Amino acid sequence: MWDYTDKVKDHFLHPRNVGFIDNFDGIGEVGSLACGDALKLTFKLGPDGRIADAKFQTFGCASAIASSSALTEMIKGMTLDEAAKVTNEDIANYLGGLPKEKMHCSVMGRDAMEKAIAYYRGEGEKKIDGEIVCECFGVTDKQIERAVKENGLTTIEEVTDYVKAGGGCGHCHDKIQAIIDTTLGNAPKPPKKAEPLTNIQKIKLIDATLEREIKPALNQDGGDIELVDVDGNRVLVKLRGTCASCNKSQLTLKHYVEAKLKDLVSPDLVVEEV
Repeated sequence: MWDYTDKVKDHFLHPRNVGFIDNFDGIGEVGSLACGDALKLTFKLGPDGRIADAKFQTFGCASAIASSSALTEMIKGMTLDEAAKVTNEDIANYLGGLPKEKMHCSVMGRDAMEKAIAYYRGEGEKKIDGEIVCECFGVTDKQIERAVKENGLTTIEEVTDYVKAGGGCGHCHDKIQAIIDTTLGNAPKPPKKAEPLTNIQKIKLIDATLEREIKPALNQDGGDIELVDVDGNRVLVKLRGTCASCNKSQLTLKHYVEAKLKDLVSPDLVVEEV
Protein backbone atom coordinates (compact mmCIF):
# COMPACT_ATOMS: atom_id res chain seq x y z
CA MET A 1 0.00 0.00 0.00
CA TRP A 2 1.28 3.47 -0.91
CA ASP A 3 2.30 5.81 1.90
CA TYR A 4 0.06 8.80 1.16
CA THR A 5 0.15 12.06 3.10
CA ASP A 6 -3.00 13.29 4.84
CA LYS A 7 -3.32 16.02 2.21
CA VAL A 8 -3.19 13.51 -0.65
CA LYS A 9 -5.89 11.45 1.09
CA ASP A 10 -8.02 14.56 1.60
CA HIS A 11 -7.81 15.61 -2.05
CA PHE A 12 -8.55 12.03 -3.15
CA LEU A 13 -11.53 11.51 -0.83
CA HIS A 14 -12.80 15.08 -1.22
CA PRO A 15 -11.54 16.29 -4.61
CA ARG A 16 -12.01 19.96 -5.43
CA ASN A 17 -13.24 21.36 -8.73
CA VAL A 18 -14.37 18.12 -10.36
CA GLY A 19 -16.23 18.72 -13.61
CA PHE A 20 -16.07 20.52 -16.92
CA ILE A 21 -16.41 24.24 -17.75
CA ASP A 22 -18.69 24.49 -20.80
CA ASN A 23 -17.64 28.02 -21.77
CA PHE A 24 -13.96 27.38 -21.08
CA ASP A 25 -11.14 29.63 -22.25
CA GLY A 26 -8.56 26.87 -22.14
CA ILE A 27 -8.66 23.08 -22.35
CA GLY A 28 -5.91 20.49 -22.10
CA GLU A 29 -6.12 16.70 -22.38
CA VAL A 30 -3.27 14.31 -21.61
CA GLY A 31 -2.85 10.58 -21.19
CA SER A 32 -5.21 7.90 -22.45
CA LEU A 33 -7.37 5.11 -21.08
CA ALA A 34 -5.03 2.62 -22.76
CA CYS A 35 -2.16 3.92 -20.63
CA GLY A 36 -4.24 3.78 -17.45
CA ASP A 37 -4.31 7.55 -16.74
CA ALA A 38 -6.21 10.33 -18.49
CA LEU A 39 -6.82 13.96 -17.50
CA LYS A 40 -8.94 16.75 -18.98
CA LEU A 41 -8.40 20.24 -17.55
CA THR A 42 -10.48 23.36 -18.33
CA PHE A 43 -10.13 26.91 -17.05
CA LYS A 44 -12.03 30.20 -17.30
CA LEU A 45 -10.39 33.61 -17.08
CA GLY A 46 -11.88 36.51 -15.14
CA PRO A 47 -12.10 40.17 -16.29
CA ASP A 48 -8.67 40.78 -14.73
CA GLY A 49 -7.04 38.12 -16.91
CA ARG A 50 -6.48 35.78 -13.99
CA ILE A 51 -7.82 32.22 -13.74
CA ALA A 52 -11.24 32.57 -12.12
CA ASP A 53 -12.22 28.91 -12.30
CA ALA A 54 -10.58 25.59 -13.11
CA LYS A 55 -12.08 22.11 -13.25
CA PHE A 56 -10.85 18.62 -14.06
CA GLN A 57 -12.04 15.20 -15.11
CA THR A 58 -9.67 12.29 -14.63
CA PHE A 59 -9.43 8.54 -14.95
CA GLY A 60 -6.70 7.24 -12.71
CA CYS A 61 -5.49 6.34 -9.27
CA ALA A 62 -5.69 8.23 -5.97
CA SER A 63 -2.54 10.20 -6.83
CA ALA A 64 -3.96 11.25 -10.21
CA ILE A 65 -7.16 12.52 -8.61
CA ALA A 66 -5.31 14.27 -5.78
CA SER A 67 -2.77 15.87 -8.13
CA SER A 68 -5.52 17.15 -10.44
CA SER A 69 -7.52 18.50 -7.49
CA ALA A 70 -4.44 20.22 -6.06
CA LEU A 71 -3.49 21.77 -9.41
CA THR A 72 -6.91 23.36 -9.90
CA GLU A 73 -6.71 24.86 -6.41
CA MET A 74 -3.19 26.15 -6.98
CA ILE A 75 -3.82 27.94 -10.27
CA LYS A 76 -6.98 29.81 -9.27
CA GLY A 77 -6.14 33.50 -9.10
CA MET A 78 -2.95 33.10 -11.14
CA THR A 79 -2.17 34.78 -14.44
CA LEU A 80 -1.45 32.40 -17.31
CA ASP A 81 2.25 33.26 -17.11
CA GLU A 82 2.23 32.33 -13.42
CA ALA A 83 0.30 29.11 -14.06
CA ALA A 84 2.72 28.16 -16.82
CA LYS A 85 5.54 28.17 -14.25
CA VAL A 86 3.85 25.60 -11.99
CA THR A 87 5.98 22.45 -12.05
CA ASN A 88 5.17 18.87 -11.18
CA GLU A 89 7.37 19.29 -8.09
CA ASP A 90 5.19 22.24 -7.02
CA ILE A 91 2.11 20.03 -7.25
CA ALA A 92 3.76 17.24 -5.27
CA ASN A 93 5.02 19.67 -2.63
CA TYR A 94 1.54 21.22 -2.30
CA LEU A 95 0.30 17.74 -1.38
CA GLY A 96 3.10 17.17 1.10
CA GLY A 97 4.83 14.76 -1.27
CA LEU A 98 3.85 11.82 -3.47
CA PRO A 99 5.19 8.25 -3.53
CA LYS A 100 8.03 8.18 -6.05
CA GLU A 101 6.15 5.56 -8.07
CA LYS A 102 3.30 8.06 -8.49
CA MET A 103 5.21 11.17 -9.55
CA HIS A 104 3.98 10.73 -13.13
CA CYS A 105 0.55 11.88 -11.87
CA SER A 106 1.94 15.33 -11.03
CA VAL A 107 3.72 15.43 -14.40
CA MET A 108 0.38 14.70 -16.09
CA GLY A 109 -1.16 17.74 -14.35
CA ARG A 110 1.71 19.99 -15.43
CA ASP A 111 1.37 18.80 -19.03
CA ALA A 112 -2.42 19.35 -19.05
CA MET A 113 -1.93 22.92 -17.84
CA GLU A 114 0.60 23.60 -20.58
CA LYS A 115 -1.80 22.29 -23.23
CA ALA A 116 -4.71 24.34 -21.85
CA ILE A 117 -2.65 27.53 -21.98
CA ALA A 118 -1.47 26.71 -25.50
CA TYR A 119 -5.11 26.25 -26.54
CA TYR A 120 -6.08 29.67 -25.15
CA ARG A 121 -3.16 31.33 -26.92
CA GLY A 122 -4.12 29.71 -30.21
CA GLU A 123 -0.93 27.73 -30.48
CA GLY A 124 -2.82 24.58 -31.45
CA GLU A 125 -1.84 21.00 -30.83
CA LYS A 126 1.93 20.61 -30.82
CA LYS A 127 3.42 17.95 -33.02
CA ILE A 128 5.25 15.15 -31.28
CA ASP A 129 8.51 16.63 -30.04
CA GLY A 130 11.30 14.15 -30.65
CA GLU A 131 11.22 10.43 -31.37
CA ILE A 132 9.05 7.85 -29.62
CA VAL A 133 11.27 5.83 -27.30
CA CYS A 134 8.66 3.96 -25.25
CA GLU A 135 6.11 2.45 -27.65
CA CYS A 136 3.91 1.13 -24.83
CA PHE A 137 3.17 4.61 -23.45
CA GLY A 138 4.13 6.86 -26.38
CA VAL A 139 6.91 8.71 -24.53
CA THR A 140 9.53 10.59 -26.55
CA ASP A 141 13.23 11.12 -25.99
CA LYS A 142 12.56 14.83 -25.35
CA GLN A 143 10.04 14.04 -22.60
CA ILE A 144 12.52 11.70 -20.92
CA GLU A 145 15.34 14.21 -21.24
CA ARG A 146 13.15 16.93 -19.69
CA ALA A 147 12.16 14.70 -16.77
CA VAL A 148 15.80 13.79 -16.13
CA LYS A 149 16.92 17.44 -16.19
CA GLU A 150 14.08 18.87 -14.11
CA ASN A 151 13.99 16.17 -11.45
CA GLY A 152 17.57 14.92 -11.28
CA LEU A 153 16.65 11.37 -12.30
CA THR A 154 19.50 8.88 -12.54
CA THR A 155 17.89 5.47 -13.11
CA ILE A 156 15.43 3.83 -15.50
CA GLU A 157 13.14 3.09 -12.54
CA GLU A 158 12.98 6.79 -11.66
CA VAL A 159 12.18 7.71 -15.26
CA THR A 160 9.33 5.18 -15.18
CA ASP A 161 8.01 6.74 -11.97
CA TYR A 162 7.89 10.21 -13.55
CA VAL A 163 6.80 9.62 -17.17
CA LYS A 164 5.93 5.87 -17.31
CA ALA A 165 8.53 5.19 -20.01
CA GLY A 166 9.96 1.71 -19.57
CA GLY A 167 7.03 0.45 -17.52
CA GLY A 168 5.67 -1.86 -20.21
CA CYS A 169 7.55 -4.43 -22.28
CA GLY A 170 11.01 -3.16 -21.29
CA HIS A 171 12.41 -3.06 -24.83
CA CYS A 172 13.19 0.65 -24.48
CA HIS A 173 15.37 0.33 -21.36
CA ASP A 174 18.63 0.59 -23.28
CA LYS A 175 17.44 3.76 -25.05
CA ILE A 176 16.25 5.29 -21.77
CA GLN A 177 19.60 4.53 -20.14
CA ALA A 178 21.41 6.13 -23.09
CA ILE A 179 19.29 9.29 -22.72
CA ILE A 180 20.04 9.41 -18.99
CA ASP A 181 23.76 9.00 -19.64
CA THR A 182 23.81 11.66 -22.38
CA THR A 183 21.77 14.13 -20.34
CA LEU A 184 23.88 13.69 -17.21
CA GLY A 185 27.16 13.40 -19.10
CA ASN A 186 27.83 9.85 -17.90
CA ALA A 187 29.90 7.29 -19.75
CA PRO A 188 27.50 4.98 -21.66
CA LYS A 189 26.92 1.53 -20.16
CA PRO A 190 27.07 -1.64 -22.27
CA PRO A 191 23.56 -2.64 -23.42
CA LYS A 192 21.84 -5.50 -21.62
CA LYS A 193 20.53 -8.46 -23.56
CA ALA A 194 16.84 -7.90 -24.17
CA GLU A 195 14.55 -10.32 -22.33
CA PRO A 196 12.00 -12.15 -24.52
CA LEU A 197 8.52 -10.67 -24.45
CA THR A 198 5.82 -12.43 -22.49
CA ASN A 199 2.58 -13.00 -24.39
CA ILE A 200 0.83 -10.23 -22.42
CA GLN A 201 3.69 -7.80 -23.11
CA LYS A 202 3.61 -8.73 -26.79
CA ILE A 203 -0.17 -8.15 -27.06
CA LYS A 204 0.13 -4.83 -25.24
CA LEU A 205 2.93 -3.61 -27.50
CA ILE A 206 1.15 -4.77 -30.67
CA ASP A 207 -2.04 -3.00 -29.60
CA ALA A 208 -0.15 0.20 -28.74
CA THR A 209 1.65 0.15 -32.10
CA LEU A 210 -1.60 -0.36 -34.01
CA GLU A 211 -3.23 2.56 -32.17
CA ARG A 212 -0.35 5.00 -32.52
CA GLU A 213 1.48 4.08 -35.71
CA ILE A 214 -0.95 2.24 -38.00
CA LYS A 215 -4.57 3.20 -37.36
CA PRO A 216 -4.12 6.97 -37.93
CA ALA A 217 -2.74 6.35 -41.44
CA LEU A 218 -5.59 3.96 -42.32
CA ASN A 219 -8.20 6.32 -40.84
CA GLN A 220 -7.10 9.09 -43.22
CA ASP A 221 -8.42 7.02 -46.14
CA GLY A 222 -11.56 5.85 -44.34
CA GLY A 223 -10.12 2.53 -43.27
CA ASP A 224 -9.43 0.89 -39.95
CA ILE A 225 -7.99 -2.24 -38.38
CA GLU A 226 -9.00 -4.31 -35.36
CA LEU A 227 -6.75 -6.62 -33.35
CA VAL A 228 -8.62 -9.93 -32.95
CA ASP A 229 -6.04 -12.19 -31.32
CA VAL A 230 -2.35 -12.98 -30.98
CA ASP A 231 -1.40 -16.65 -31.32
CA GLY A 232 2.33 -17.02 -30.74
CA ASN A 233 3.85 -14.90 -33.51
CA ARG A 234 0.63 -14.83 -35.56
CA VAL A 235 -1.20 -11.49 -35.31
CA LEU A 236 -4.84 -11.95 -36.30
CA VAL A 237 -6.58 -8.78 -37.44
CA LYS A 238 -9.79 -7.67 -39.15
CA LEU A 239 -9.84 -4.83 -41.66
CA ARG A 240 -12.64 -2.28 -41.40
CA GLY A 241 -14.06 0.55 -43.51
CA THR A 242 -12.57 1.09 -46.95
CA CYS A 243 -9.73 -1.30 -46.16
CA ALA A 244 -12.19 -4.21 -45.98
CA SER A 245 -13.22 -3.82 -49.62
CA CYS A 246 -9.95 -2.57 -51.08
CA ASN A 247 -8.37 -4.85 -53.67
CA LYS A 248 -4.95 -3.91 -52.31
CA SER A 249 -5.76 -4.87 -48.73
CA GLN A 250 -3.30 -7.77 -48.68
CA LEU A 251 -0.52 -5.46 -49.81
CA THR A 252 -1.46 -3.11 -46.98
CA LEU A 253 -1.36 -5.96 -44.48
CA LYS A 254 2.02 -7.30 -45.55
CA HIS A 255 3.93 -4.23 -46.71
CA TYR A 256 2.62 -1.76 -44.17
CA VAL A 257 0.97 -3.34 -41.12
CA GLU A 258 3.23 -6.39 -40.87
CA ALA A 259 6.34 -4.38 -41.73
CA LYS A 260 5.57 -1.84 -38.97
CA LEU A 261 4.95 -4.54 -36.36
CA LYS A 262 8.11 -6.41 -37.35
CA ASP A 263 10.12 -3.21 -36.99
CA LEU A 264 8.58 -1.93 -33.74
CA VAL A 265 7.62 -5.13 -31.90
CA SER A 266 9.31 -8.31 -33.16
CA PRO A 267 10.81 -9.42 -36.49
CA ASP A 268 9.13 -12.81 -36.06
CA LEU A 269 5.54 -11.52 -36.30
CA VAL A 270 3.24 -12.54 -39.14
CA VAL A 271 -0.02 -10.64 -39.76
CA GLU A 272 -3.07 -12.55 -40.99
CA GLU A 273 -6.58 -11.36 -41.77
CA VAL A 274 -9.55 -13.21 -40.26
